[in-house]
Amino acid sequence: MDELAESYAECKRLNALHGKTYYLATLLLPKSKRPYVHALYGFARYADEIVDDMASTLTVEEKAQALGVWGEKILSDLKSGESDDAIGRALIDTVNRFDIPHAHFEAFLHSMTMDLTVQEYQTYEDLMEYVYGSAAVIGLEMVPVLGALDDGAYECAKNLGIAFQLANFIRDVGEDLDRGRIYLPITELAQYGVTRQMLEERVLTPQIVEALKFQIARVRTLQAQAAPGILMLEAKSRPCIEAASTLYCGIVDEVEKIGYDIFNKRATTSSPRRARVAGAALLKRLVSSR
Repeated sequence: MDELAESYAECKRLNALHGKTYYLATLLLPKSKRPYVHALYGFARYADEIVDDMASTLTVEEKAQALGVWGEKILSDLKSGESDDAIGRALIDTVNRFDIPHAHFEAFLHSMTMDLTVQEYQTYEDLMEYVYGSAAVIGLEMVPVLGALDDGAYECAKNLGIAFQLANFIRDVGEDLDRGRIYLPITELAQYGVTRQMLEERVLTPQIVEALKFQIARVRTLQAQAAPGILMLEAKSRPCIEAASTLYCGIVDEVEKIGYDIFNKRATTSSPRRARVAGAALLKRLVSSR
């Protein structure tokens, strides 16, 4: 196996290990497209590991330095078109094949850097600076790989990426608090009488339930706005994105099913539901391949 193939294999390994739902959706793509999606995921996952998972004993300053060194190298490699990084080789190859703008990767690294120091966001507009880089650009990067039939696919992909991220924020309030972060906008929480202290007490109150309902409605609105974009993609790519939309945005359905008790229960999509969604999507892909 040559170095480029090894790099793609490492990206696939990271995807299978850490992004189980994402990886399942990727399997619904034609085999020819999957490696490039793995490469995009590998870049995002490795950066996220530096911030949250890798070397948890490191200080914030040490993590910032590690992220900065790795990120600057990747950005430099993107410009030169070559890389000796285990993740970078596959990423650069993918970016060059599909002419993906380098600015998307700069924005992602900016958001990962924000995670090291920003602990809360006052307004939704403030949060969008972070979410654009952490999620919207992922959708924008994916569109060239999936095959755009209309430029409108990009705005829809951006909205779907944001919806995925906001659904995660709702589910992960407790985990994010463990890291000292709150991603639900402070001013929006205040509209329902919810404070940071109330969240940190981890007691589900009627006010917190109402605040979560507001956030869930936003996810569903963004999902609906993104839906037309699926038909703007190559037919063979559509089942994958339909399944991803159903499963990722479906996180908010699971939050409702646990009575919004995000502090004591984890909202997860059951294996049977994942299997049903994936099975239906696979059937559509097989039909589209005829």
